[in-house]
Amino acid sequence: MLRWTVIFVILAIVAAIFGFGGIAAGAASIAKILFFIFLVLFVISLFMGRKRI
Repeated sequence: MLRWTVIFVILAIVAAIFGFGGIAAGAASIAKILFFIFLVLFVISLFMGRKRI
């Protein structure tokens, strides 16, 4: 999931360079959402891993 976030960030940067403002904003918002989902899942997996030890 982190790979998809990086892909959308790169897509947003390239779109911004070429002047596609709407596409850049859309890709950046998707990247932001995916990053927060990744972060939540990462924290949950950390806590679940510590309970087993």
